[in-house]
Formats: sequence, structure tokens, C-alpha cells
Amino acid sequence: MADFYHVCFAVPDIERAMADLRAATGADWAAPRTETMGEWEFRIVFSRGEAPFIELIEGPPGSPWACGGEARFDHLGYWAADLGRESERLEAAGAPLDFSGCPYGRPFAYHRLDSVGARVEVVDAARRPAFASSWGLDCGGTAVLGG
Repeated sequence: MADFYHVCFAVPDIERAMADLRAATGADWAAPRTETMGEWEFRIVFSRGEAPFIELIEGPPGSPWACGGEARFDHLGYWAADLGRESERLEAAGAPLDFSGCPYGRPFAYHRLDSVGARVEVVDAARRPAFASSWGLDCGGTAVLGG
């Protein structure tokens, strides 16, 4: 498996989740963003500091991040040197593809792990510098200020 870099929660209220995690853990946050992928408009944010990061996503019904009004653990995120090969390896290991962002121009894939009730996300490692720059994060030697 490639490099682990984040844990993600699907949440119905991103500001509330940020405030609760800040109060409980001291998490510092980048500014939340509204993004669009396909027909879905969603909100997303990452904690600041060093990996592993906390990602929060507030997604609409029918989206890959729909949570039905109840916050839930969604996935563990890993950088993959070869997204296609890693996705194939996960499927062969019994983690079926749940959703791919590739048809939307986003180089990531979610694979379901029913035994833990969550997913594993693999993201093309070529996106690492742009991700770090975009969010102002330290991604293992890629410390910058500035998905």
C-alpha cells in the first residue's frame, strides 16, 4: 500500500464538526471549500499541520459522501504511485471499487472494506504537490503555504 495521509469523515454540518474537533483535539483547519464533481456540489476541508490529516466532507444526498444527516467515518486516504495498479490490487484483495473520481477528472478511487464498514481511498501520488500547495499542508517533505 502507498503512503497513508488522511482519515475522512462524512458530516452533515462541516462547521460544527470542525468546531467539535478543534475543541476536543486542538485541530487547526484550512478554510472549507465548496467544490463540484459531476452533479454534486459538496463542501470539503482538511486539518492543517502534518500528515495524517483529518478530512471532512459535507455531501448532498446521492453523492459518494451522503451521510443521511448522521456523521460517519468514511475512509482512509493513501497516495498511490500507480492508481490503476493499486486499485486492481485492492479489488483482487477483496475490496471492490465503490466509486472512482477518474471519470470526473479526479484521480482517486474508493474501495469498500465491508469488514470495517468504511472505504480505502487511493489517490494518484502525482497530485501530492498540488494538493499540498492548494491546502497549505506538509505532505512529507512538501511543506508549502497556500484537492
